[in-house]
Parts: sequence; structure tokens; C-alpha cells
Amino acid sequence: MALSKILVANRGEIAVRIIRAAKELGLKTVQAHSDADASSLAVQMADEAIEIGPATAKKSYLDIEAILAAAKKTGADAVHPGYGFLAENADFADAVESAGIAFIGPSGDVIRRMGDKAVAREVAKEADVPTVPGSDGVFEDFDRAKEQACAIGFPVMIKARAGGGGRGIRIAGNDGEFLALAPQAAAEAKAAFGDGGLYFEKVIERARHIEVQILGDGENFVHFYERECSLQRRRQKIWEEAPSTALSPQAREGLCASAVALAAAVSYRGAGTIEYLYDDKSGDYYFIEMNTRIQVEHPVTEAITGVDLLCEMIRIAGGEPLALRQSDIATHGHAIEARINAEDPANNFLPFPGCIEELRLPGGPGVRFDHMLYQGYQVPPYYDSLLGKLIVHAETRKKSIARLQRALEELDMGGMKTTAPLFRVLASDPDVRAGNVHTKWLEPWLESNAHKLEQQKGNLP
Repeated sequence: MALSKILVANRGEIAVRIIRAAKELGLKTVQAHSDADASSLAVQMADEAIEIGPATAKKSYLDIEAILAAAKKTGADAVHPGYGFLAENADFADAVESAGIAFIGPSGDVIRRMGDKAVAREVAKEADVPTVPGSDGVFEDFDRAKEQACAIGFPVMIKARAGGGGRGIRIAGNDGEFLALAPQAAAEAKAAFGDGGLYFEKVIERARHIEVQILGDGENFVHFYERECSLQRRRQKIWEEAPSTALSPQAREGLCASAVALAAAVSYRGAGTIEYLYDDKSGDYYFIEMNTRIQVEHPVTEAITGVDLLCEMIRIAGGEPLALRQSDIATHGHAIEARINAEDPANNFLPFPGCIEELRLPGGPGVRFDHMLYQGYQVPPYYDSLLGKLIVHAETRKKSIARLQRALEELDMGGMKTTAPLFRVLASDPDVRAGNVHTKWLEPWLESNAHKLEQQKGNLP
């Protein structure tokens, strides 16, 4: 069906991003918001706004009935969930579609299958996509699972089949640790996601985190090459780039082809990301999960391919066939994204909600800043600390890093403590500049470079 009005069921920078894409397509927008976000930039930019509840996310952005009521009241014929909140909630997708409203994303069935990480592993195996050696699906008998882990070899990572963000995850170095940590992981997953199901995978030492952006209309599927997201703190990405410095042309071709095969195996519709671990030593790659939504780091892919992924997923949700063939998609240059959070990196990343007393944004060639900010904006303490994403693009990685350094010098958020100083230090680090990083690189680096972060105090407000 042709779409005319989109309700944005999210907040912050991704809400702003969705509104901009919708307006470029000539569509009206409705911003659903909590009372804490009544003065947000997204509310100011949307054609309409409607309050859906109090500040607490459970009573607003996670309230399915409130969002559906808002969509019906405003006459929205589509809902975009963004990322986080209800973006990967299969029941929400089903409820939206059952109300006769288009859900801008895959079907609830696909979200359900690929959101269950253990089931997703089995789907990947059936599609001949390599998976990390691990348990045969979800395990309930801890003793039997321990025996399987012993046969595969320690260390292993115990993972929750639902959710993400590093919760419900433990690393066991031996059988005793496995039996001690598995119940902890199950309890944490149950509390966070309402599902205590676990599976485990062998830990790949010095792994890189590489993901492939895909797009499908249910019948046709394409990839937009890869992003590398190996710089992580507590399994949360902070720096993403495209393309990866690690892949050979052969590895890139195989990785991307496997992602398209997996998307085809589930008749995927919309934008999604297939995530892998890449073993630097062997050159092997392994599927770990699929994110059935737009990713925080999608702008680096847009930068190197020139494709607006948000516009494409909206078109697909409106019933249009995939407009791109694989031969239409090429890459140019190198892009980097730095997540600017309201956190103090010199004080163990303590959250810092506050007021944007002054605001100077970077600009110039190859610089993009996706954000939710304006001078005088009071950053609420109730939600994720992400303020914006600084994206740079240049002909080479070396030039891209130089452009990032220049853009960081221009960025000024007076009155706030942010993670911008962290990126100023990282961009000068020899290992980062050479691309010699992996998923376990950052945390030891933070410990040994605490003095450098301390020295950055005052350089950026």
C-alpha cells in the first residue's frame, strides 16, 4: 500500500533521522513521545506529535497499546520502530500489522525466528552459513551442556538467546566456571528479557566483529558490504567503520554472499544486519546473530555506498519492490562513526545528563553529525546516553581519521561531559591508526591510558 503518514515509535537521534527520511519521500510524520521528551528536537521537527505516557520507558516507548492508540488517533498508516525499545519485538510487529498499519521492518515471524539466537544459529546452518562451534540449540541441563563445552574446548561464551547489549553473557574458562556462571546468565537474561534461555559458543581469541548490511523485499536481496565494529566496551560498540581493514577480497565476497543467503532463507523484508566474528589468525568467519532492524551504525554504510537505507526500508514497507540490484551497489572511500555519549570517560563512563549550554557542530567536506541536540536542551536521565553520532568519510582510512580528528576539535557541547575526548585519544593511537584492534582490545587499553583521558579534561566541555 502507498504510505502517507508515519508514526515514529522511538526517540533521540534515530527519531530525527526517520523524520528526515520520511519528509524526503513526501510523507507526513507523527512523533510519539513521553512527557520527558515533549521538548525534544524530534517533536519540534515532526508534522504532529502525540504524548504516549510518562518518562518511564515501560509506560511509554515500550507500551504497545499506547503506541497503537497513538497511531490510530493520528491516522498514521505506518510505524517505524527505529532501534532499541520495541524495534525487535515480534509481538509489536504483529500487533501493528493486525491493526491494518504497515510495520517498517520484517514480519513478526521473522523477528521471532532471528531474534532467538539459538534458532537463528540453526537457520544459518541450514543456509550453509558458518557458525561458531557451540551447543546444539538452547540448553536446559547445565551438566550435559558442560560436557558439550568440554568436548568443544574452553573458553566458551554463555549467551542469552533473547536480547542483547551484553546482558545474559558470561565467559567460562573451565567446567567449574561453566556450572557457576550459567545460572547467573540465565537469571540475568530472565530479569532483563523475560527469557532465561541460554546457548553457548566457543570463544574466538582476538576476534574481530564484522557485520554485513542487507536489504530485502521478501523476494529479492542485496548486501551493502561490511562494517567493522571491533572497538567495544563491555560488548557495546563505540567506534564503527567501513570497510574493514582485515578482509581480503575473497573473504569479503564470501562473507557478503553468506549474508544474502541467510536473508533469502527467511524471506527477509526491510533493512537488517548479519553479524559475524572474524578470526584474524585463520581468516575464518562465523555467524553470531542477526539484527532485524536498522542499526545505530548504518550511516557509515550510507557514506561509502551513497544509498539512503532509511528511505529504502520505508519504500519496501509501502509495498515497492527492491529498487537496487547487487550490481548497482559499489563502495567508495572509508567512513568512521564515533558514538558521542553523555558519559564521562575519565570517570568510568559515568552517565552525565545535563543541559546543552552551548552547541557548536562540526561541518565541512565529508562530515555528518546525526544528533538530537539544540542549545538549551536538557538531556533527560531516563534513556540511553547516546547524544549523537559523528560520521566522517574520505578517500582513504588515513584521511578519514584525520577528518575525524578535525571534526572532534570543532565539536563543542558546553556544559556537558561526553565521550568526545575518548575519540580524540583513540584517533591518535598507533594500533587504532594501523587497524590492529579486536573485540577485546579496548578495555585493557582504557586501563593503561586512563592518564591520557584525564589529561583531556577541559579540552572539550
